[in-house]
Amino acid sequence: MLDLLIGNVLRIDPGSLVMVAVGIVLLYLAIVRSYEPMLLIPIGFGAILANIPGSSAVGEHGFLTILYDAGIVTDLFPILIFIGVGAMIDFGPLLSQPEMFIFGASAQFGIFFTMIVAARFGFSLREAASIGVIGAADGPTSIYVASRFAPHLLGPISVAAYSYMSMVPIIQPPVIRALTTSRERKIRVQFESRSVSKFARVAFPVLVTLTAGIVAPESVALVGALMFGNLLRESGVTPMLSKSAQNELVGLVTLLLGITVGSSMKAETFLRLETLLVLGMGLVAFAMDTAGGVLFAKLLNLFLPRKINPMIGACGISAFPMSARIVHKMGLEEDPHNFLLMQAVGANVAGQIASVVAGSLLLALIR
Repeated sequence: MLDLLIGNVLRIDPGSLVMVAVGIVLLYLAIVRSYEPMLLIPIGFGAILANIPGSSAVGEHGFLTILYDAGIVTDLFPILIFIGVGAMIDFGPLLSQPEMFIFGASAQFGIFFTMIVAARFGFSLREAASIGVIGAADGPTSIYVASRFAPHLLGPISVAAYSYMSMVPIIQPPVIRALTTSRERKIRVQFESRSVSKFARVAFPVLVTLTAGIVAPESVALVGALMFGNLLRESGVTPMLSKSAQNELVGLVTLLLGITVGSSMKAETFLRLETLLVLGMGLVAFAMDTAGGVLFAKLLNLFLPRKINPMIGACGISAFPMSARIVHKMGLEEDPHNFLLMQAVGANVAGQIASVVAGSLLLALIR
């Protein structure tokens, strides 16, 4: 028995120890710092399980490997997550101000900017696309694209995507302040309340699915799942299914997704220079997406008689509703009577759709 114990200790290599430490750090960030605990706890613990020498949790018959093959390789987990996300989202603020769609589109700039940067650093086009999608601040889409294009980068891409989503209050304000003046941040935008009919709410997910499917058939799985969840919510006749999608489905799949992604963070694939590059460029992508939305709003202000507060453009990323709350808070700090919440939420919801479509377009265009 003692010989077996000594043998197991001697099998521990420095790389595995480092990755166990990384897993512990993720647990610390989730439990003590409250950074995306629903994802980082499973990811961190999955990383620990995968890096114990001889672990029965991974390998041919390991339950984490079985889950990885069943849920990540097949894209099942990200798609199921989107059903729950769709059931959670109220597209009413967007439907009442459809012009906010343009901010969802403009805030995807960082994806394509970072693709170019990553390619210059020697990553293949498929790897570069996977890294760029981190900027969308959409974890499931990042995992979906990475599992197709660069499964060997799935660990760092997933950690970067979810970590940066939790750091929206830290990342976005400095970027916004650097690109705007105090006067611009004080611009008041009148919210014109427009009633949204039940027919519009129900027709919206169907029309979006059909439109996205025609433009980019590769988007049907993700957009269709998102819109199906929203249809469950808006139809009003499936409250039990809607609540199950929002709670039980999201909770269970998030748990399985997190611990499975964590199991991909093995020392031999994670402890590389390219991991640091992925994390660094993911941060660049996130910042550039924010910058793209702000700069586009400033560009529009050159031609619009009624100016738009450029901070609203930053909400075009998919980090819902954190980004909208941050911009609303920043507006109140500049002017206690400047209420930007409804416009910010509209742009933020548009970013949910735009990020999925952007990821799907990459899948369709890059071979």
